[in-house]
Amino acid sequence: MKINADFDQRVIVHSDQIDWVPSPMAGVDRRMLDRIGGEVARATSIVRYAPGSSFPEHTHGGGEEFIVLEGVFQDEHGDYPAGTYVRNPPTTHHVPGSEPGCTIFVKLWQFDPDDRNQFSVDLNAETLGPAEGQKGISASTIHQDERETVSVEKWAFDAKRSFDAPGGAELLVLDGLVIFGGEELGKHSWLRIPPGDTLNAQAGKNGARVWIKTGHLTDVTAP
Repeated sequence: MKINADFDQRVIVHSDQIDWVPSPMAGVDRRMLDRIGGEVARATSIVRYAPGSSFPEHTHGGGEEFIVLEGVFQDEHGDYPAGTYVRNPPTTHHVPGSEPGCTIFVKLWQFDPDDRNQFSVDLNAETLGPAEGQKGISASTIHQDERETVSVEKWAFDAKRSFDAPGGAELLVLDGLVIFGGEELGKHSWLRIPPGDTLNAQAGKNGARVWIKTGHLTDVTAP
C-alpha cells in the first residue's frame, strides 16, 4: 500500500476530512496520512481507540513515536493523557490500549535503527522560550540528534514562521489555525514538505500551537 508516498512533493492532509479505516483489531480505526507497506509499514497515521480496545503485545522493530491528541492512552508502563508525546525506539515493546478511549497521532518505522532513547513528555507543561529571529514565536526542543529535531511551538496571532528544511519537515496543528500556501490548516491538520523546501507559514485567528519535526526525510525506507 502506498499513500502520499512521493516524498519529493508537498502534502497537506485535513485529517477531519478523510475516512476512518478499520485496523485488524476491533475498535481501533485509522486515518492514514502517509504509508509505504501493508500492516507492517512506514506509516504516519491518526489512530482512534474505542473505549476498552487494545492491541496485543508487540515489539517496535522500526520504532514508534506518538502524541496523545484526545483521551488517555495506556500500556503496562502507565497512563498517557492528552498532550503526551512518547518515543518508543527500536527493540521496545508494549501492550497498547485505552479503557476510556483515545486518539493519537503516530509514526512507525521512522527511527534510526541505533536509537535507544525512550521517553515521554507532557507537551502542555513544556516551558517555551522565544524562537531566535522569529517574532511572535515561542518554542521548545523535545528531542534532537544527528538525524532529526522534534519541537513544539506556539505562534501568536498573525505571527509568521519561516525556515529552510534541507532534510524535509512535518507539522501537525495541535490547536488553532495555520495558513500555508494560502490554505488554512485547522486542528490536527498535517503538513509535510520535502527536503530542500522552505516553510513559510502564518498563524491565523487566535494563534496556533504546533508540533514540528525536521531533518528526517532524506532517507525514506520501508520495513
